[in-house]
Amino acid sequence: MKTLRTRIVLCLIEAVLLALPAVVQAQLAFTTNNGSITITGFTGSPGLNGSPKILVIPGTTNGYPVTSIGSDAFEFCTDLTSITIPNSVTNLGSFAFEGCISLTNITVNPNNPAFSSAGGVLFDVSQTTLIQFPGGLGGNYLIPNRVTSIGTGAFADCTRLASITIPNGVTTIGYEAFIFCSSLTSVTIDSGVSYIGTYAFIDCFQLTNVLFSGNAPGLGSSAFSGDSATVYYLPGTTGWGTTFDGVPAVLWNPQAQTSDGSFGVQSNQFGFNITGTTNIPVVVEACTNVSNPNWLPLLNCTLTNGIVYFSDPRWTNYPSRFYRTSPY
Repeated sequence: MKTLRTRIVLCLIEAVLLALPAVVQAQLAFTTNNGSITITGFTGSPGLNGSPKILVIPGTTNGYPVTSIGSDAFEFCTDLTSITIPNSVTNLGSFAFEGCISLTNITVNPNNPAFSSAGGVLFDVSQTTLIQFPGGLGGNYLIPNRVTSIGTGAFADCTRLASITIPNGVTTIGYEAFIFCSSLTSVTIDSGVSYIGTYAFIDCFQLTNVLFSGNAPGLGSSAFSGDSATVYYLPGTTGWGTTFDGVPAVLWNPQAQTSDGSFGVQSNQFGFNITGTTNIPVVVEACTNVSNPNWLPLLNCTLTNGIVYFSDPRWTNYPSRFYRTSPY
């Protein structure tokens, strides 16, 4: 089981590098079965000289088509920056590119019948399953709307990923999908998700906020084990208790008070009270056009004692100003 295995980098084999300076021309280890090739890794480590490396998987080897990349084949090959998959490869083992922390681009031959890529991310050919997010990409990522499932280990060891938004089309989050995403701080999960796999977010040590828009989904075991997160859920949703998979579960229910004395212009600035569950996180954002919004954060706070006063001293600078709250 991957969560119990010793997570030591095991690219312990010597490199065979040719002259092209930016491209890995390493000898590939492989097996042959029924006239087809499965790539199982390198016969040598690709990163001995520390320079960026680009790997192009061949379409044929020894006269046989390369049809598969095996499980863990390039695991923890930390100097790889780009991988190209030919149209002949139609099978990909789990965790094939896990821990490739410099990898920023996965390219797939457009004639490949099984896989595709967009923005450097690997998908199935219909782009309904997200298979591999490159470990060198980071920041905030919004999963495309057409995706319905996040595959096994899809974001495993993506140590630069800061936040993830999972849209309504996604129904399942796979086994160990986000394991060891050590910089991940916030996750937004829309109402379509009905199942989160075993160890999906295990040991995401910086994860603090997980917002669910829908009812409590089904769970594999230990989905949030090792995390210090708080799960937030919305009013009107069902299946929630005081904890969710061992982490606190809290109703996220901020409300702008428009009928009390706080609402309106006060000391030349527009403001209002926000009330809700004590100590929930609240970000107040503003825009000038709700048809084509560009939401800008104005206040980041917690509802100490269940209330906070928000004011906008710049409201007179705009012909109209709209406000909303979000958890982060």
